[in-house]
Amino acid sequence: MIFEQVAAGGCQSYLIGCAETCAAALIDPQIDHVDRYLGLAARDGLRIRYVIDTHTHADHFSATRELARSLSVPVVMHRASPAQFVDMRIDDGEIIAVGRLRLSVLHTPGHTSDSMCLVVEDRIFTGDTLLIGATGRTDLPTGDPEALYESLFYGVLRLEPQLKVFPAHEYKGRSYSTIGQELAENPRLQRRDRESFIATMRNLNLTMPTHITEALRTNMSGGKIIAQLLAEAAARVPFMSLAELKSHIEAEDDDLIVLDVREREAYDNGHIPRARHLPRGQLELRVNEDLPDPTRRILSYCEFGRISTLAAATLREIGFQRAVALDGGMKAWREAGYPVL
Repeated sequence: MIFEQVAAGGCQSYLIGCAETCAAALIDPQIDHVDRYLGLAARDGLRIRYVIDTHTHADHFSATRELARSLSVPVVMHRASPAQFVDMRIDDGEIIAVGRLRLSVLHTPGHTSDSMCLVVEDRIFTGDTLLIGATGRTDLPTGDPEALYESLFYGVLRLEPQLKVFPAHEYKGRSYSTIGQELAENPRLQRRDRESFIATMRNLNLTMPTHITEALRTNMSGGKIIAQLLAEAAARVPFMSLAELKSHIEAEDDDLIVLDVREREAYDNGHIPRARHLPRGQLELRVNEDLPDPTRRILSYCEFGRISTLAAATLREIGFQRAVALDGGMKAWREAGYPVL
């Protein structure tokens, strides 16, 4: 078996491949590391056949749908997954064939109702069901401490003690554990009485993941995250530096339209000289009236440079091929000591 473990910010992804056939599966991929996964697969001579999420993630953004589209492969999740874009829904006791490898599915609800573990050869990918020295939390949507107790003590923990445990999260730099080690050392698993374990899980008082709303929305719908939209927009537009814009303004360059896409209050409180005001939220509705000549060069700016990037990308999409965005924003303009009206 060819095996690659990708650790990033406490999250763990796994690329496993069959050395004989070069078929591979990618488990719990993150959107920020798509190029890394593809690079590892290419380096190892693997062709990714499946992209798998062990559960609906609430703390990071899954790359399964994007990879599935670009590679023309199925998204694999448990049948209980709420995501509508899942291509292959699997159930307890079933097997995913990856070349000569066989991934056995173990439904392990508790962290989420669609949580599952995958057993292949000498290891188990436990998602957020079993972590190294901990377990998945049960206070997120569809979490259930009673179900987690059943999944652990009547499922995962009855597997072979030497089975290597590879979870979806690990924050202390450890690569893996074993079932035997977790039974012996995991503090939460020492509470083997059902009521005691459930009480512990219900009183962890953990903080909510930073991006829980956006993560659940995008991971269940397959929609894009805001950072992804911004990155895609930035890849489609050129930028102009603060100094270059200042020189155009000082030269009274009539060929350049400077467009402030902030709200009226922000514009009135201070704007770049010669800037017109057209809020981003009204751009599409007013563009024909306010910008009748699509051949003009247009520079958009906002407070920090993000909304103006989206505005410039939109302008290019609707025919303003000379639209650019300011590299920075009004905040950077002020900090540079440039004139403000």
